[in-house]
Amino acid sequence: MSQDSRGEADDPARTEGDLTKTGMSLRHDREWDYELDRIVDAVSERDAETVGLQFPEGLKRRGPRVADDLRSELPDDVSVMISGQPCYGACDLDTYLMRRTDVFVHFGHSPMKESDKIIYVPLFSNVDVFPIMERAVDEELAAADEDADVGLVTTAQHMNKFDEMRSWLEERGYTVHTRKGDERLTHEGQVLGCNYASADVDADQMLYVGGGKFHPLGLAMEHPDKNVVIADPVNNAVSVADTEKFMKQRYGAVHRAMDAEEWGVIFCTKIGQGRWDQAQEIVENNENAYLITMDEVTPDRLTNFGMDAYVNTGCPRITTDDGPQFKQPMLTPQEYRIAVGEEPLEDLAFDTFHGTW
Repeated sequence: MSQDSRGEADDPARTEGDLTKTGMSLRHDREWDYELDRIVDAVSERDAETVGLQFPEGLKRRGPRVADDLRSELPDDVSVMISGQPCYGACDLDTYLMRRTDVFVHFGHSPMKESDKIIYVPLFSNVDVFPIMERAVDEELAAADEDADVGLVTTAQHMNKFDEMRSWLEERGYTVHTRKGDERLTHEGQVLGCNYASADVDADQMLYVGGGKFHPLGLAMEHPDKNVVIADPVNNAVSVADTEKFMKQRYGAVHRAMDAEEWGVIFCTKIGQGRWDQAQEIVENNENAYLITMDEVTPDRLTNFGMDAYVNTGCPRITTDDGPQFKQPMLTPQEYRIAVGEEPLEDLAFDTFHGTW
């Protein structure tokens, strides 16, 4: 039992929903299942001497506790290391640590590309999704007898409940439309922050079950003809995706970039985020564009270059999530084409990522 978990075990108010409960002895699957048994088996099968653990940003503070619990189950001569590199998705692997460990474990995301080297632990949530789905049906979804068609999507954390979600809607009279998107997606009905191909279904209304508003916002941007209802079981909230504020922000960035003379074209070196062909094409066709390679794209890293505007060919979320934080306009490749007059402003669309690597 880890020291941090032991210190909180007797206080129900503090331990309710506490993700520090990671150890097998503490039944950590009460909130998240870190699948430590599978990792221990892999170490034994491969006669591994080193194990690398990678966590997404929101779960990094759980890393030491998971390492404690894992080490208690492993032979004393097995070394466990934790990646400190930023991690925002299955496309964002710590390749340096991966090359230097016999077993590499990536937590929090489903596989984007299968690999014998990597163990993916998706960390399925045990949050009950059906109360918030009930509210979404009552408050925002068209009644089954009025419009029986509904598309259903969710994130990797809730894929373990996807079949139950679909059956639940069908029992209430809905015809549920689902599909598996392209090769970047692991599961039917799954969406990523950069890919909404699973929402390309024959239904005018979509139900997104999951935390936050970014995924459904991107879905609504890519599919403007659909009414996207958000059922958020994490924050216990129901709403409808509204793209107006986001679109104004993107229009503003494009307009500010129209007078740019020098462009920085960002090529992201993360394993699953590089769009080399797009970056190279922009530089080849614009003598005032300069290719800049980076692993982590942040406002402070770009400040010293002094360009008038930037084009991000890496993860679309760099532009959409962090765009307002950059001192100079940060555009998507399509927004760049609009800014330089190659495409009309009214064609502006959400940037998505297809394919793996």
